[in-house]
Amino acid sequence: MTIEALKERLPEYAKDIKLNIGTLASEPSLTTQQRAGTFVASALASRNAEVTAAIMAEFAPQLSAEALTAAKAAAAIMGMNNIYYRFVHLVGGDYERLPAKLRMNIIAKPGIEKVDFELWSLAVSAVNGCGMCLTSHEKVVREGGLTQEQVQSAVRIAAVVHAVAAILDGEDAIAG
Repeated sequence: MTIEALKERLPEYAKDIKLNIGTLASEPSLTTQQRAGTFVASALASRNAEVTAAIMAEFAPQLSAEALTAAKAAAAIMGMNNIYYRFVHLVGGDYERLPAKLRMNIIAKPGIEKVDFELWSLAVSAVNGCGMCLTSHEKVVREGGLTQEQVQSAVRIAAVVHAVAAILDGEDAIAG
C-alpha cells in the first residue's frame, strides 16, 4: 500500500485530510530524512496497521537503515516517556523532583543526527499529547538550528497522519 492508496481509502468528508497528506508527502521545509522519519515515527505512534504499512512502504526506502531504526526508536521511547511525563506534568507535586528510573539511552545516542531524532520525538509527543515532552523537544530542535517552520511542518505531518489513522479506524468500526 502507498500514500495514494491511503488517500483512496479516505471518505469524501475527509477531503481536506486527503489533500493535506498529499501535500505533506513532499513538504519542502524538511530534509528528506526529516520528512520521511517524521512520517514513520508518527505512523507508528498512531497505532493503525494500515497507515503504518502504507507509510513504511512509501517512506522507509527514503531512510538509511540507521535512520529507519532511529525513527522507530523515537516512536518507542516516546510511547513510554509521553505517558510518564504527562503523568508528572498533570499530577504535579513532588513527582517532577523524583528520578524517572526509566532507561532512555537511545535519546543520548540515537545513531543519527540528534536534531532529527529530537524532531521525530517531538512529532510523536504531539500525537500522544504530552505537553512537557513537546516543550522539551521543541527547545532542543530550535537550539539545534531548526526553524519554527520546520517544527510546524513536523507537527503538521504528525497531525495529518494521526487524523488518517483515526478516520480509517472509525470507518472500519462502522463497516463492522
